[in-house]
Amino acid sequence: MPVLLELRGVTAGYGAGEVLHGVDLTLDQGEVLCLIGPNGAGKSTVLRVVSGLLRTGRGRVLLRGEPLDRLSPRERLLRGIVQVPQERSLFPAMTVWDNLLMGGYLLDGTRSGRREVRRRADALAERFPLLAERRRASAGSLSGGEQKQVELARALLLEPALMLLDEPSIGLEPRARRAVFDTVGALAADGRTILLVEQNARSGLAAADRGAVLESGRVRLTGSGAELLADPRVARLYLGAGGEPQAQQPDPHSRER
Repeated sequence: MPVLLELRGVTAGYGAGEVLHGVDLTLDQGEVLCLIGPNGAGKSTVLRVVSGLLRTGRGRVLLRGEPLDRLSPRERLLRGIVQVPQERSLFPAMTVWDNLLMGGYLLDGTRSGRREVRRRADALAERFPLLAERRRASAGSLSGGEQKQVELARALLLEPALMLLDEPSIGLEPRARRAVFDTVGALAADGRTILLVEQNARSGLAAADRGAVLESGRVRLTGSGAELLADPRVARLYLGAGGEPQAQQPDPHSRER
C-alpha cells in the first residue's frame, strides 16, 4: 500500500522545552499504527504535530508526499486529517444529533453541502444506532462510552483520509472500552487509516497492524502489533508482565489483515 503519512526527523515541544527528538514514522494507506509508551514520551505530541495544533521545530510532516508544515489545522482538516482528542469534546447542552452535524460544518456552506452532510449523518446513524436512539437527548446526558461513540461518528462525517485517535479508551469502564476497540477494528476493516495513541498497550497493539514504542521523544521499537505484544521488553514495561505468557495471550479485539 502507498505511504499516506510520513514524519521525517521531527522535533517539537512547548515553549523552550523539546518533547520530540527526531521522530521518524510512516503510516501506509489503510493501516492502523498504535503508539505506546510511558507518560511524557511524546505520543500525544506526535498527534498534535500531525494535526497542526503544534508546529514542528525541525523535520517534515508529509501527507501523500506533500509537506504539511506550513498548513494551518483548518487546511489540514480540509485535506482529510481529523483528530479525536483525549478530552471529551462534545457540546453537552446540544443534542446528540446536532453534535454529529457539527462535524460537517466545513461542508455546510451551500445547499448541496447541507444535503451531503445530512446524507452522511443518516448513513452514520445506521452504523452507530446510538445516534438514532438518543438523537434528541442532550450529549451531556450520555455515558462516557456513549460520548466517545458520538465523537468517533462526528469525525467520520468528513470521510477523513486519516484519523488521529488520542487515548480513546481512557476513563472508560471495561464494557465501554471493548466497544471503542470494536469500533476501531470495524473502521480498520473498512480500510480506514488510523494513527492511534493508547495507554492500554495490549488492546491498542492488538487492534493495530503495526506499533511503535516512544520513549523520551524518540522511537525506540517498531514492529507488527503481534511482534510487539510478544516482545519481552514491551511485556515487561507496558503489559505488566514479567515478559512471558501475558504478552502472548490472545486479545478479544485482535484482527488479522
